[in-house]
Amino acid sequence: MIKHELDIQTADGAMNAFVTHPEEGGPFPVVLFYMDAPGKREELHDMARRIATVGYYVVLPNLYYRNTREFVMARDEEGYKRMFAMMEHLSIDLVMRDTQAMLDFVDARKEAKASALGAVGYCMSGPFVFAAAGRFPGRVKCAASLYGVRLATDAADSPHLLADKVRGELYFGCAETDKYAPKEMIDRLEAHLKQTPGLRSRVEWYMGVEHGFAFPKRQGIFHKPSAERHWERLFALFRRNIG
Repeated sequence: MIKHELDIQTADGAMNAFVTHPEEGGPFPVVLFYMDAPGKREELHDMARRIATVGYYVVLPNLYYRNTREFVMARDEEGYKRMFAMMEHLSIDLVMRDTQAMLDFVDARKEAKASALGAVGYCMSGPFVFAAAGRFPGRVKCAASLYGVRLATDAADSPHLLADKVRGELYFGCAETDKYAPKEMIDRLEAHLKQTPGLRSRVEWYMGVEHGFAFPKRQGIFHKPSAERHWERLFALFRRNIG
């Protein structure tokens, strides 16, 4: 595997990112991997590598770059306060600016087949990949949200309001127990998706698991059978839409 730690130039500065892809056989379809709230870290690098091993050019940016190049979350009260403060600093508009920068970046990479592009986001980035599919319908061929938050809200920038702009396929993997993405919100999302003409989408419940179930280092929450199912769904989504 090839891996790089490099900077992507954005409208707001240098966004550091982890990029990985196979050594041979390119150019490779692109997967934009949007981090969860605890930040870009080795656990996510490992997940990016797993995606790359089956033939993709994966870009995992540090979405907190405006504040720090490296966010290390302490799992105590102060650590959670800092994490939520970092998370609240982001908005869909900011991350869409970053997405444009990532698109410009992969367009210039000979190893990347940028005409075939998908996205995956976990937790706080569920709404970002949903919005990217709506804001860049000609580029994002598919997007997957895993236990995504704020997918259908009363906010003016709620990503579900972009559903009619989406041309790619959407997948939403939802945990049965999730205080950050309650069933009422997912039900609202699913009803809206069903009412959107021509939209290809699936909402799937993962029963008996909690928010964060796909992260191997989430002690007491990681659930291997569900995590493997999420990989199966993710790779099938990519094969259908970006090859």
